[in-house]
Amino acid sequence: MKAKEIQDLIDFISNSGLAEVKIETDEFKLSIKKHADAQAVRVEAAAPTQAAAPAPAPAPVAANPSPAAPAKEESSNYVEIKSPMIGTFYRTPNPDSDAFVNVGDTVSKGQTVCIIEAMKLFNEIESEVSGKIVKVLVENSQPVEYDQPLFLVDPAG
Repeated sequence: MKAKEIQDLIDFISNSGLAEVKIETDEFKLSIKKHADAQAVRVEAAAPTQAAAPAPAPAPVAANPSPAAPAKEESSNYVEIKSPMIGTFYRTPNPDSDAFVNVGDTVSKGQTVCIIEAMKLFNEIESEVSGKIVKVLVENSQPVEYDQPLFLVDPAG
């Protein structure tokens, strides 16, 4: 089962009334449990064991408006490039290469911006928007969650 198929299955379960699904084949075991506001996913390969960490708890939000509020309004014009899967984020195709994109670079729709490794598969992530990279939101070699913002893009740039 490919990472995209697993993610589609997770999306289907989260939108359905199902609370738990277990799938077992010769190659892997997949167990998905839906809790009130969180999802836990565990995938076990036949030889090595692969486990996806549960999503970290969201950071508390300040009750009072802070000086960061104007920055939030400015960034509302930016478009996020989000992770389509759970995995490990890489900015370069290999350790000796330059990053796919850097802050200030102009990207076009369909251009590769990073790689996400999921279950020993390296998936090229393409930009869904054209514009200028304003900020890289994830450090190289860091784990990422599904739908986690990776880059901020100014579509006017």
